[in-house]
Amino acid sequence: MYLSGAGHEQGQGRGHVLVVAGDVAVRRRVVQVAPSANVAALAMVPGSVLLGSDVPCDTVCLDGARDPNTVLTRLRAAAATRGPLLVYLSGRLTVDRRGGGLCFALAGATAGTVRYSALPWEWLGVELRGRPAGLTTVVVDLVADKSAWPLLQESGGLPDSGSAEVYGVVCPPAFAPAAVGAAVSGYTRHWIEQLRRGPGRPANVQVHALAVSAAALPPGTLVLPTARELGMRSGPQHEPQHPPQAHHPQQPPHTNPSPHLQQSPHPEQPQQPAPAPPARGSVSVSVSESGMDWGGGEDPRPSIHALAVAGRHGEAAGLARVWEEHALQTCGQGSSEAIGWAEIRADLARMAGDFPLATRLWMGVGQTRLTREGAGGLEVHAAAAGALYCWAQLRDRALVLEFGPDLVALLRVLPLPDPRHLRLAEQRLDALRTADRPGVLHP
Repeated sequence: MYLSGAGHEQGQGRGHVLVVAGDVAVRRRVVQVAPSANVAALAMVPGSVLLGSDVPCDTVCLDGARDPNTVLTRLRAAAATRGPLLVYLSGRLTVDRRGGGLCFALAGATAGTVRYSALPWEWLGVELRGRPAGLTTVVVDLVADKSAWPLLQESGGLPDSGSAEVYGVVCPPAFAPAAVGAAVSGYTRHWIEQLRRGPGRPANVQVHALAVSAAALPPGTLVLPTARELGMRSGPQHEPQHPPQAHHPQQPPHTNPSPHLQQSPHPEQPQQPAPAPPARGSVSVSVSESGMDWGGGEDPRPSIHALAVAGRHGEAAGLARVWEEHALQTCGQGSSEAIGWAEIRADLARMAGDFPLATRLWMGVGQTRLTREGAGGLEVHAAAAGALYCWAQLRDRALVLEFGPDLVALLRVLPLPDPRHLRLAEQRLDALRTADRPGVLHP
């Protein structure tokens, strides 16, 4: 255990950081998560940056603790602080076979010693439950063992931790880590990098979303909070942690209030129509009138656009996916909000040069809007134009054939302003269907 800060006496409004390394998670003698490395890296970040607050704060790091009562004592002291609190936990989740509850395994814990060498997860909730809303953040970087993973899948998340905002990841038990050895895990590493990136400290939900998008998480990883939990949040908060906030203090504000990303000029395509990308003006009216909910915070779209323009396409796409999931959970499939975020993701994919994804997204938007609004809707034409443009950029024969039939079917039911677009799309598709040689297409 090591401490930092100007003493331990609880003062008025004093902040606290509690960082705990649990048991290492190992698969076939390969370390999946190294809690000690994660804690050591996080301890190098100033407490004020971790908290996002200028109040004086204390930092307590527990590494190698084996007695759950030791951890409970430190947790209870942290919960008693009157200022902002951050609790970070890294290690292995397991199950108490006698009680059936989830536990945070401490150093050296085994299946037979869980009751004496692991912290029951419910203790965390009990200690944090009485704290004021908006002052408590829990960040987790965990791996669930084979006994804990079925419980997490059944519940869809971790048990409630009182009034705390919980961010983090829980990886499944059977995965091969990207980095072998006692290295800082991807999620924690990118969380730290986001905190250090700019002069302004981003909101926790933004840091979390960017870390998730950049961490190359194993398939099936449980990401917390879930979209359902984001949609249920309410009440006063210590900092802008609204679901899901995407404010970038270090990015210059984008002056265009359009909810969709600006279009950049497109190269001409030889022997192919070059339809203009979808005009965003008509869409902006419909989405604005739909009353899109920003959770009480700023509109995140200008910041997402700024990320994409700066070439940080993965981060922009990650934030957009978080917002789209939130819209799907809170407003429903096919809602104006969900469609609007699908359109934003399509624009982001085009800006990143990912034309297969952009084509797929624009096609989905076009088909959804056609069902909702009919063939005369302006937004339907905008989506079809976006799909056609991105499809025209594809050079892989299999992808052109995959998307071509649905695109042609969509174009056939729309009163196109330029019939040549449909005709040339049909000609390209017919030519590929009759070609004998698969492979890469050339202009």
